[in-house]
Amino acid sequence: MRLYIKYMISSRCKLVVRNELEKLGIQCVTVDLGIVETLTELSDEELEILRTNLSKSGLELLEDKKRVLVVQMKDAIIDLICNSDEVPNVNYSDYLSEKLGQDYTYLSGIFSEAKGVTVQQFIILKKIERVKELLAMSDMSLAEIAFKLNYSSVAHLSNQFKKNTGLSPSNYREMMADKVE
Repeated sequence: MRLYIKYMISSRCKLVVRNELEKLGIQCVTVDLGIVETLTELSDEELEILRTNLSKSGLELLEDKKRVLVVQMKDAIIDLICNSDEVPNVNYSDYLSEKLGQDYTYLSGIFSEAKGVTVQQFIILKKIERVKELLAMSDMSLAEIAFKLNYSSVAHLSNQFKKNTGLSPSNYREMMADKVE
């Protein structure tokens, strides 16, 4: 049985989920971020116990197929932007469509409906968050960051950053350096 779990974003979350399933005597095939495979089907009672116990840890068992797709889209985008060393030069719509086995127009529509922002806006926000991390925690130049996150130019990165944060990347880096001191 495949279960989808919202807010499952770390190794600690995976451990919590694994422990909750073990308490119920349910064997896992895999426990990945957002997805759990079990050897057997869970009864309605087991699902309700699992739902309750996971919610105590800030996790949410998902059942609605559209919500599952939205979470899978968010996870795929975050994984691509935040958890890889370099963002590959891919078309995000093709990447998401291929990864989730769905038409991008359909995926985009349910994402916008559920999140209130377009997929492209969400991608930009995640890239800006990653730029903030790199500016604050590394000595990488803006050109290196732009290359790493597959921006077409440093100017494009700077414009997007300023539009979303109100600060230039260099002002943001200075502000973060002042906070450390």
